[in-house]
Amino acid sequence: METTTKKAALLKAIYERLEQVCEDTLEDVLEMLDIRPSEDEEDIKDALAELENAKVNGTVYWEQYKQELKSWPIKSNLPKVLQNNLKNYQLILENELI
Repeated sequence: METTTKKAALLKAIYERLEQVCEDTLEDVLEMLDIRPSEDEEDIKDALAELENAKVNGTVYWEQYKQELKSWPIKSNLPKVLQNNLKNYQLILENELI
């Protein structure tokens, strides 16, 4: 309940400030809010490419990547192909197939 109350207070404070800014600033804020999902998507693409490279070339970081990959959240705002790739890798790692 405390988290919900804190979130509501933060949203209220943000809304009050947004009411006072010009349109350009609102566009900037909207753009900033959209950065995170695209960063997640890019990070996952890069990490999956590095995982493939590690499997093929046998880098020393493979064990570290496997541990990190097991804990990555699968977010619904990612493209389905990335969600599926991540799920597949996690299933493979859970079963110690690689």
